[in-house]
Amino acid sequence: MEQDWLWGLFGGLMIGTGGAIYLLGNGRIMGASGIIGGLADGSGRNTAAERVTFLAGVAVVPALLTWVFGPVATNITENFAVLIIAGLLVGIGTRLANGCTSGHGVCGMSRLSPRSFVATALYILAGGLGVVLFRHVLGVI
Repeated sequence: MEQDWLWGLFGGLMIGTGGAIYLLGNGRIMGASGIIGGLADGSGRNTAAERVTFLAGVAVVPALLTWVFGPVATNITENFAVLIIAGLLVGIGTRLANGCTSGHGVCGMSRLSPRSFVATALYILAGGLGVVLFRHVLGVI
């Protein structure tokens, strides 16, 4: 039996633990889009150090884990146009939903936020529709 699902479980546990530490450490909800957005638009200047530290951890920890455990197959497409369009769609979606999957799906749902339950359900629905459209209809991924 393949054990690849363990990496997803491990990643989810790391995100959940990171969210709990972020909340307990400074009393704020961990949402990656809000953390990045506050740096980009300047509204998070007074908390820039913690935001940059968080983002550095998001970049450094996977690199360290790859160094320790070796690379993991991501099955990501090599089509850069698709990656750029996907990134833009994710950015638009996080703005429309006032948050991202880490903010709504992990932190919001754990706080039993109705808005986060709706947002997470819509993320999953949009992702499923995206796979049907881009893989099965258009054949680009």
